[in-house]
Amino acid sequence: MRIAVAEDSVLLREGLVRILEFHGHQVVVQAGTAPELLASLARAECDLVITDVRMPPGNTDEGLRAALRLRTTRPALPVLVLSQYVEQTYAAELLRSDSAGVGYLLKDRLGDIDVLTDAIRRVASGGTVIDPQVVRQLLARNRESPTLSRLTAREREVLDRMAQGGSNAAIAAQLSVTEAAVAKHIGNIFAKLELPVAPDTHRRVLAVLTYLREAH
Repeated sequence: MRIAVAEDSVLLREGLVRILEFHGHQVVVQAGTAPELLASLARAECDLVITDVRMPPGNTDEGLRAALRLRTTRPALPVLVLSQYVEQTYAAELLRSDSAGVGYLLKDRLGDIDVLTDAIRRVASGGTVIDPQVVRQLLARNRESPTLSRLTAREREVLDRMAQGGSNAAIAAQLSVTEAAVAKHIGNIFAKLELPVAPDTHRRVLAVLTYLREAH
């Protein structure tokens, strides 16, 4: 894939570029600031953007703002956002922008190459990746929300695994239940969160986005 990398830390950026190139990807843009990223992408075509949340010039949320702008101007462009900490507002805002081809990953995960490459593959193919630590904090925060209070403890566990990208088979193995039981729980989640079947929606993603919205 052709990938754009935006990260103000030179060491981290160079390390990320080397990992990507080692796995056969082409890094077509390297940017140290959000404006540089946007300017470079106006001239270069890429298949995926990886950007930090906090970048110059303000070192607050410039990287996220650049990602959101890209999601508006080029909605088909997958974006994987990296963050040093669990920043729930940033995660929710990014994932509310669209339900496909977005990801929010903590930088701690970069030490696990398999996690990083899997996240890149899933986001590039139109999936949604949310760091498990973000999922845990959001679920804990939203436990008493009127919407999520409809779910049983087991259904919350299943939603947690769904948010981490787990398939029905993977969730069944993690919770030591059958796939049929997982499918039943997921059906209950969809019903309780009032997510009807529609040809242009992905209810697994919408279920995750529901509790992200509940945080705000």
